[in-house]
Amino acid sequence: MTDGILTAEQILTAAQDVLRRYGPAKATVVDVARALGVSHGSVYRHFASKTALREAVTQRWLDEAHSGLAAVVAKDGPAAERLRNWLATLFGAKRRRALEDPELFATYVVLVQEASEVINRHVDDLVDQIEQIIAAGAERGEFSAPDTRLAARAVFHATATFHNPAHAAGWSRPGIEDDFAALCDLILLGLEPRQG
Repeated sequence: MTDGILTAEQILTAAQDVLRRYGPAKATVVDVARALGVSHGSVYRHFASKTALREAVTQRWLDEAHSGLAAVVAKDGPAAERLRNWLATLFGAKRRRALEDPELFATYVVLVQEASEVINRHVDDLVDQIEQIIAAGAERGEFSAPDTRLAARAVFHATATFHNPAHAAGWSRPGIEDDFAALCDLILLGLEPRQG
């Protein structure tokens, strides 16, 4: 490969493979460059530092893992159904990643701890999506939420067991689906408008 056709996407793909192979503690920019057949300076032309590259890998991983969420937000239908579907899509995506590619998921967990700004932006985006669903439901009288942002943050934090990587070890245990459904029922009950 020549430096002239090297793209950021190619670098991110190679970095992801290198991280999976060597782990986050041992993977270097030189390893990524070697995998691409270029000098490490070529990688630095796209990413100013090892930290920037790792943050970009983290962002890419998050974007891929959560690519289906925006479609759930955009879909029309009852707010309760959309919120339950959004939460199930998030849980399903995280769970699949953890169970199907545990090495990369373990790497992701380490990178997440390093990339606090990436994670903060990502969490804000997820809360924004929940808020859009809750606000639409409140406008149609399906939900009661005087402060839709606060409600969205509460939903996000209440469901952490099903999307925060710290809880990944429990995502394959028997009964997890029932626990998820029960929590969704409780959240949706709490958002229902009160009579009188």
